Amino acid sequence: MSLHDTLAETEPTATAVASETSLIGQSREALGEALRSIGVADKQIRMRTAQLWNWIYVRGATDFDAMTSVSKDLRAALARRHTLRRPEIVDEQISSDGTRKWLFRFPSRGAGRPVEIETVYIPEADRGTLCLSSQVGCTLACTFCHTGTQKLVRNLTAEEIVAQILTARDRLDDYPGRWREGTAGTPEGGRLISNIVMMGMGEPLYNFDNVKQALAIAADGDGIGLSKRRITLSTSGVVPMIPRTGAEMGVMLAISLHAVRDDLRDELVPLNRKYPITDLLDACRAYPGLSNARRITFEYVMLKEVNDSLADARELVRLLKGIPAKINLIPFNPWPGTAYECSDWDQIERFAEVVNRAGYASPIRTPRGRDILAACGQLKSESERLHIRERMALEAMIAG
Repeated sequence: MSLHDTLAETEPTATAVASETSLIGQSREALGEALRSIGVADKQIRMRTAQLWNWIYVRGATDFDAMTSVSKDLRAALARRHTLRRPEIVDEQISSDGTRKWLFRFPSRGAGRPVEIETVYIPEADRGTLCLSSQVGCTLACTFCHTGTQKLVRNLTAEEIVAQILTARDRLDDYPGRWREGTAGTPEGGRLISNIVMMGMGEPLYNFDNVKQALAIAADGDGIGLSKRRITLSTSGVVPMIPRTGAEMGVMLAISLHAVRDDLRDELVPLNRKYPITDLLDACRAYPGLSNARRITFEYVMLKEVNDSLADARELVRLLKGIPAKINLIPFNPWPGTAYECSDWDQIERFAEVVNRAGYASPIRTPRGRDILAACGQLKSESERLHIRERMALEAMIAG
C-alpha cells in the first residue's frame, strides 16, 4: 500500500475537520504521534518530525503548503487534520520609543469564548526582548499592577504561549536568512527577538506545565534556539514551584519583590500572606544553578512614600545578603484608577546608591511603551476594558 493510499484511508470526516488541532507548541513525541495517526511509517517518524520542527520553528511556516521538502500527499493530510494557525491580531500599537504591543485573540476552547491577551516587544541597543503572557487575566490582585485588576479567565496552553513568539517573529520578519547584521537589538546573529521574559499577563508558576513545555521549545537548539540564559521567568513568589522551575526549566529567575516588610508586601502582593518574605528568600537561596553567573533578578517597583525610603533600601540589602542577585528598580507606571504615584527621580537615585554601595547592580529600568500602556504592570486586555464599558453602559440604561 502506498503512502497516498494509507493517507487517504485515514483522512478525517467532515466532523473531525472542525476539531483540527494545532501542531504549534506540541512536543516532538506528540508530532510523531500526529504523523503516525495519518499513516506515516514508524521508520520515517523521526525524519518527518525533524522536518516539521524545522519548518515550524526555524522557517516560520504558517501553512503546510510552504513545506516544500515534504511530499504533497503528506502536506495535504496534515492540512486536513491539523493547523499552524496564529492568533488573530486584534490590535498592534507601536510606541514612540519603538516598543510594540499586540492584542492577540485566541479561539474558544470547549464551551468557553474566545480570549484576548497582550504581548510586548521591547527593542534595545543590545537586545530585543519579548514579554509573554501565561494566563488570561490574573489571580494575584497585586494592588499596583493594572493586570491584577482583571480576573483570571484561564491558563494559556503551550500552543498559545509559543504562538505569541511565532506571531511576533512574523510581524518583525525575524527568521534565519532574514536576520540583518548591525540591527539594533540583535546580539545573536542578527535576530530581533534575542530574549524572552515571562512577565506579561498572569502568574507563570500557576501554569507550570504549559509554561515549561513552551519554554523548552523556545530553548530548543534545533528550533527557536534561544539560550536558557536569555529566558527569564518572573514570579510573584509561588514558593513550592521555585525549586521545580530551576530543576525542570533551568531558566533565569526573577522575583517580583516590591517590599521588604511582610505587612507592606501583604498589601502590595497579596500572595505574600501565603508565602512570606522569609520563605520566598529561602527558596531563592536554594534555587538550582544559582551562581554569580546565574543571578536572580529582584524586581522592585518604586512607589512614592510607600516603599522608597532609604531605610527600605538598607533593609533590602540586608534581606538579600548571600544571594547572587541583581535588583531592578522600576519607576511605577501610572494607569487609570491607580492610587499610587511614582517615586521622585532623585529619591530613586538615592535608593539605587544605597543598593550599589552594598555591591549589587541596581539598574533603574527605563520606562518603555508608556504611551501605549505597554510598560511593566500595565498589561490588561482590551476585551476586559470593553466588557467593563459594556457593563457600565448596561447599568446606566437600567438606572435610567
